[in-house]
Amino acid sequence: MKTIIEILKVIILGIVEGITEWLPISSTGHMILVDEFIVLNVNPAFKEMFFVVIQLGAILAVVLLYFNKLNPFSNKKSKQEKLNTWDIWFKVVVGCIPAGVLGVLFDDWFDKHFYNGPVIAIALIVYGIAFIVIENKQKDQTPTISSFKQLDYKTAILIGVFQSLSLIPGTSRSGSTIIGGMLLGTSRFIATEFSFFMSIPIMFGASLLKLVNFGFNFEVIELAYLLIGMFVAFVVSLVAIRFLIRYLKNNDFKIFGWYRIVLGLIVLIYFGLR
Repeated sequence: MKTIIEILKVIILGIVEGITEWLPISSTGHMILVDEFIVLNVNPAFKEMFFVVIQLGAILAVVLLYFNKLNPFSNKKSKQEKLNTWDIWFKVVVGCIPAGVLGVLFDDWFDKHFYNGPVIAIALIVYGIAFIVIENKQKDQTPTISSFKQLDYKTAILIGVFQSLSLIPGTSRSGSTIIGGMLLGTSRFIATEFSFFMSIPIMFGASLLKLVNFGFNFEVIELAYLLIGMFVAFVVSLVAIRFLIRYLKNNDFKIFGWYRIVLGLIVLIYFGLR
């Protein structure tokens, strides 16, 4: 019975991860908050690793949905199309450098100092306000970058600098890159897709780092929890990504900004009363 309850908790966490990894509302922040109420009763070292590696399931959803667009070896593509695909990958790699370097150097420090409720709440509110302000400011402006061909390497690395802010839980990796992209002149669609693509090397790298630190010393039940969580996150991510792309065709990000502000205030009140 105890194992079944823990599996149900893992499924809930997988659902939360699958939704919040792609919507700009902070997956890590939500995972930490959910764990406040449905505490996963596992080894603390495993839990720390689980909250990161479960994101691999979400990342695999991007790989599946964008496999053709990101595959430079496809026989269905012309030589120029293959070169364009490689160009996207090179820009993705360049964009991942800032967060990759900072993550390797300061991952443990950020874990120690920033993984707490008040920090998450403040980050949720600040980024929520940022989304609303940016959307209002750019309401009548035409983006200068509306395709990956127009996205140069300087812009890619600057977006990567914004992505590095997501090392602070509650900011949101996708939220940071989307805000950065829009401030630098990209369309919502390009900012969002570039965020998706940059998640692939970043999260594979972060997961590998956590697995190495953990030591691959899984108990059978721990491995089962991880695989179930990843699978649920994968399935839910397929739905969440498709939803976001459809949503952005006719809408902006302000609703996510208001959501972040409301949730941030709730979190502040909760931790303040506790």
